[in-house]
This record gives sequence, structure tokens and C-alpha cells, in this order.
Amino acid sequence: MLLTIDVGNTNIALGVMDGDNIIGRYRLMTKTTRTSDEYGSFIMTFMYQAQITPDDIEDVIISSVVPKLMYALTSAIIKYVHKRPIIVDHKLKNGIILCAESPSSVGADRIVNTSWAWHTFHSSTIVVDFGTATTFDYVSPKGEFKYVVILPGLETALHALIGGTAKLPEVEIVKPDSILGTNTVHGIQAGVVYGYIGSVEYIIRRMKEELGDPDCRVIATGGLGKVVANETDLIDEYDPDIAYKGLKILYEMNKAQ
Repeated sequence: MLLTIDVGNTNIALGVMDGDNIIGRYRLMTKTTRTSDEYGSFIMTFMYQAQITPDDIEDVIISSVVPKLMYALTSAIIKYVHKRPIIVDHKLKNGIILCAESPSSVGADRIVNTSWAWHTFHSSTIVVDFGTATTFDYVSPKGEFKYVVILPGLETALHALIGGTAKLPEVEIVKPDSILGTNTVHGIQAGVVYGYIGSVEYIIRRMKEELGDPDCRVIATGGLGKVVANETDLIDEYDPDIAYKGLKILYEMNKAQ
């Protein structure tokens, strides 16, 4: 079994892969102040719930955009799982061409997403990852990771609105039945959710237009991706498990022989 760990700015997602099957998922908040023993406790709890033991884990692979917590997390894996994890970066074999001005600056999460897209479809794809930031990553028909658009995440945009005003209340991120809000809560929900859907649609259309690739496949992932994906025809598919699947692909390409 393979333990895959995706460290984001807001959450850390852990998944156990048994072959191509995801047999366990676990999430915890990203905090840079946790010790290795705290991370070890979370990992052991997760494995207990998934009814597996450290001996069942053949290897570990990590994608992280939060460097500050990597020492503690890596130490926890070595101490509790008894494996030295593979860390995703631009130097790993990934099967794609990183056409970036500075390949070392490409986020590990985006390497995972675009590698998954290319190895899954072998065609041009835009992967829209809805997280703390929403990223639109384009893979060309030749397997080149060439372009990216970065938008504040849906929850980030909402928090900026609420945090920057004195009297607006906290609201749940749901799409109201009408864009015509009849009270403050519905007004915020309408503006944030409908506005965000419109932003995503405009970016996808503009990317396809400038790329000259109108038939490019568009795949969404990320925690809040389903909220938007269900409301637009411009997203072809929503897959919440791209990170786990992409990490599995990268592991197979880089594991010790």
C-alpha cells in the first residue's frame, strides 16, 4: 500500500492507495506549529481507522506547498511509519515538460495535477484546482505544462469580504436559488458564488480563446470544486481524488527499483 500526503495551505489530505483503489482518506488542518509526534499521532489514528498498520505501508510520497512543516512531518513518517518519504519537486520524473521560466518555482501540487492529466488523457487539458487559491493549469497536446492562471479561492474571497467589512456576517458557501438576494446573507451568497462561477467561466473561455484550443478538456478538483463544477457546462468533469491519483503516478515513475 502507498500512503499519499497532499499538504495544502489550508488542509493536509492523506490517502492510502491499494493498487489504484483509494481505501482510506483523512484530512486535518494545516498548522506549522505541530511537532513530529503530533503528526505521528494523526497518522496512526488515520491508519487505525482505515484498519491498516505501518507494516502494510510499502512507501510514502508527499506533495507540499508549505515548506515550514516538512521537517516535522517527514520526521513523523520516519519515526512512526518507518519509511523515508519521496518528496515531490520539479526534479522528479513526471513525464511532462515544465515550460516555466523557473521550473523550481512550480508548486508541487501543480506538478501532481498536470502529471495526472497528461498520463490520464494524453491530450490538452486545463486542470482547475479549487483550494485556498484556485489554479488553472494548462497541459498542451505535447505534454507541456505551459500556462497558469491563479485566482483567490472561493473561501479566501469570502473571508476577505467578511474580514474587510465591519457589519457583514459570516455565511455558508451555498448557491441561493436566485441571484436576487432578499437579505444580507443571501446577497453575500449570491454575489460570492454566482460571481465566482462567472469568473471561472470567463477565465476558461479566455484561456481556450488565447490558446486556440477550443476543445481542450477541463477537469476540476479541490474541496470547493464541486460547488462550481455543478453549475457550469465549461467544466467537463469533477474529480476530488486527483491529488492521490497523481501522487500514485509520480511514485510509480520514481520508486526505487
